[in-house]
Amino acid sequence: MASPRTTLPPLGYLPIGERPLRRLPQLLLGLTLYGFSLALLVRAALGVNPWSVLYDGLTRHTPLSFGTVSALVGVLALLGWIPLRQRPTFGTFANIAVLALSSDLGLLLVPPYQGLAARGALLTAGIAVNALAIAVYVGARLGPGPRDGLMTGAAAVTGRSLRLVRTVIELTVLAAGWLLGGRVGVGTVLYALAVGPVAQLLLPRFAYRGAAESAGPAPAPAGRDRRRDVTGAGGR
Repeated sequence: MASPRTTLPPLGYLPIGERPLRRLPQLLLGLTLYGFSLALLVRAALGVNPWSVLYDGLTRHTPLSFGTVSALVGVLALLGWIPLRQRPTFGTFANIAVLALSSDLGLLLVPPYQGLAARGALLTAGIAVNALAIAVYVGARLGPGPRDGLMTGAAAVTGRSLRLVRTVIELTVLAAGWLLGGRVGVGTVLYALAVGPVAQLLLPRFAYRGAAESAGPAPAPAGRDRRRDVTGAGGR
C-alpha cells in the first residue's frame, strides 16, 4: 500500500474558510518562495522559465521592474479568464501581488554580475526552490494563479489536453520573450526538465487534505464482505 506521503492527494480548490490559519500561511510562504526563486534564476543569467523570459524581455523595453511586469502580465492573464468563465479566488490575487513583491525583493538582495560558478549555484538553487514553492502553494489548495487558470480554462473550453494547451501557451510566451530580448539558455531547458518532476515528488508532503478526505474510507460492513476485505480479496 502506498504511503500518504507518496500518493498524490486531490489538489482542487477548497473554500478559504476551511482551516485558514493552516492554509493561508502556507499559501503566502509558497508564493514568497516562488517569487524569490524567480529572482535567483534571473541573477544566474543562464536562462529562466518561459514566463520569466517574457518578463525579462519586457523590462528591457519599459522602465518597469521585473515584479511590476509580472503583476501586469498576471492581470492581463486574469482578463483572459472572462471568456473562459473562470472565477478567481483569494489565491489568484495573492499570486499576483506576492510574486511581484517577493521577486523584486529577491533581485534587490541578490547581487548581479557574479562568476560562472556562483551563477551555476544560483541556477541550481533557483530551480530547487521553485519546485519546493510550487508544492507548498499549490498544496494549500486556495486556487490557481492567473497563468495556470488561463491554461486550465482554455483546456476546458477547447477540449484539448492540459499538456497540449500548456505547451502551446508557454512556447508562445517563450517566443515573445525571446524576441523582446529575454534571456533563454541552459537554465530554461533545465527548468523545463526538472521542476515538474521535483514538484510532483514534493506535493504529497505539503498538500492539504480536506476534512472529508482525511476521514478515510467508510468502515467495511460486518459479515462476509468484511472477511473478504481482511483477506485481501475485495476492496481494491
